[in-house]
This record gives sequence, structure tokens and C-alpha cells, in this order.
Amino acid sequence: MSAEASGPAAAAAPSLEDPKPSGLEPGSAAYGLKPLTPNSKYVKLNVGGSLHYTTLRTLTGQDTMLKAMFSGRVEVLTDAGGWVLIDRSGRHFGTILNYLRDGSVPLPESTRELGELLGEARYYLVQGLIEDCQLALQQKRENLSPLCLIPTVTSPREEQQLLASTSKPVVKLLHNRSNNKYSYTSTSDDNLLKNIELFDKLALRFHGRLLFLKDVLGDEICCWSFYGQGRKIAEVCCTSIVYATEKKQTKVEFPEARIFEETLNILIYETPRGPDPALLEATGGAAGGGGAGRGEDEENREHRVRRIHVRRHITHDERPHGQQIVFKD
Repeated sequence: MSAEASGPAAAAAPSLEDPKPSGLEPGSAAYGLKPLTPNSKYVKLNVGGSLHYTTLRTLTGQDTMLKAMFSGRVEVLTDAGGWVLIDRSGRHFGTILNYLRDGSVPLPESTRELGELLGEARYYLVQGLIEDCQLALQQKRENLSPLCLIPTVTSPREEQQLLASTSKPVVKLLHNRSNNKYSYTSTSDDNLLKNIELFDKLALRFHGRLLFLKDVLGDEICCWSFYGQGRKIAEVCCTSIVYATEKKQTKVEFPEARIFEETLNILIYETPRGPDPALLEATGGAAGGGGAGRGEDEENREHRVRRIHVRRHITHDERPHGQQIVFKD
């Protein structure tokens, strides 16, 4: 009896040397691998030119727009290569996929990028990521450091320390309404408030270039001081004593144009640039000239302060009889 099998049974038996039995595909049970299931099938995504691979399980695991797209409820577009096209920026799509895989992702530190991610999460209807982004943005708003800080001077020593520690020009407003032994004129309270409001507006406008200080303990009622390179450059005093019906009254003025002019003048003392001689001369901070006398003029200028008093004190004897009068400097 021959050892070789014969007949139809022998013809149908597969050879051990055949690497690919007929009728079987790679990945079938004959190779020891589980067949592909719909949930494990890979999907190729082209999101605004950014290419991503993921599975249907990831895309359909949460109730999002992506689940609607890949469960047949929404029509999707594919190209010749089988890439599913999504007309959206792909910058944050990887973060979207990671959230769908893991349920959480590290959020960007930048407020701008966090806002961009929130927009993408809203588009894809990823509710959990939307809530995480909104909470992170709210925390950033609550923890935001103010950009415009205005120190309030508590003592002359503290004022000197602040002036010495900054390289910026300084604007100081001293306002102390209680520092008055007379009654105020009818417009004084309004003008005092206008001075304070102007100070706040200037602080917001120039907070990156100038240091603004408030003083509520000084001897004046309303007085502006302007400092450059550690020394006082100008001063605008807004109070005066006037007479009305044989009694003295304190008057507070609001010289808005003069205050704004002096604020602009001290901008020339910004560091690292020194004062421009031409600009100093144009604004009255320096006199023209040269030669041997120039050094002496500059030395004297170091101790010179422009003091502008809107009104000066007058005595009872200086005013004409029966008239209220105020002299301007």
C-alpha cells in the first residue's frame, strides 16, 4: 500500500508549504488574529490639511458631531485616497481626539489658544471639553493681575523710596479736601472731582510709560507734581484763597490743559533715552545757548522746578472796595 494519498481527498488537502491557503485572507482566524470589527476599524481624517488616524470607537464613543458623522446620520466627504475631509482648522483637532480617547487633556496656558480650543470644542459639540475650557478661562480672568497699579503714598519716606526705585517719570496727585480752614466755593467740589477723574484717565492712558502716585495726607488740597529722573520738574497747584462778601473762601480750579501739557512734557525723561535738548528747549525746559556758560546753566537747571499756581493768594487791602477780584499769575 502506497504511503501517498490518492483520490479527491488528497487533491483537496492543502500543502504545508503553501504560505497562503486558498480562500483565506491575512487577518483571518487561520493566522491567529481576530477579524476587524466596525469599532476597531481605522479612519483616515484630513482636517484642514492636518492628517489624523483614529478608530470608529474613538469617534463614536461620545455624543458629539463626530459620532453623527461616522454613524451614518451625516454625510461625509472623502477623496480618492479614502481620506475623510473635514473643512475645519486642524490645529487643535489632535487635542479633540485625545479628549475623546481619554476623557481629559492638558489645556493650553495661553488665553488665546484656550479660546481657540473652546471654539473647536463647540463646533464638534464635545460638551465635557467645552466645560473644562470655560472653567479655565474663568479662572484666568479671576486671577488676572491688574495692569494699572496706582500706589497711595503713606509717608514722605515711602514717597522718596518710590521715586528712587523707578526709572519712569512720575505723576503725583495730592488731594486732601479736609485740609482746609475756610468754606469752599460753589464749584470747588466739582473741580476737585474733575482733577481726580483726569488723574485716573491719564493713569490708564500712560500706565506703561509713567508711574502714577496718589497722596491723600499732604498739606495741599489739590496739587499735581511731575518728576523726571528722580527730581521734581513741575508743579501745578489748583487751589487759591478768594474773597466774597468780607469772608475768605477756598477755590479749587481744574486747569486741564496745563496738567495734560506737563504730563506730556515729562515723557521726554523716559529711560534709556535722555532728555532731548531740542525738545527741552521747545517745551521751556532748557534754554538755548552753548559754550562755557552751558555747564553752569545745566547745573542750575537741576534744581529748577516749574511751579504753576492757577490763582495766587490776595490780601483784603489789594481788592477794590465792594468787588470780588482774583489776580492771575
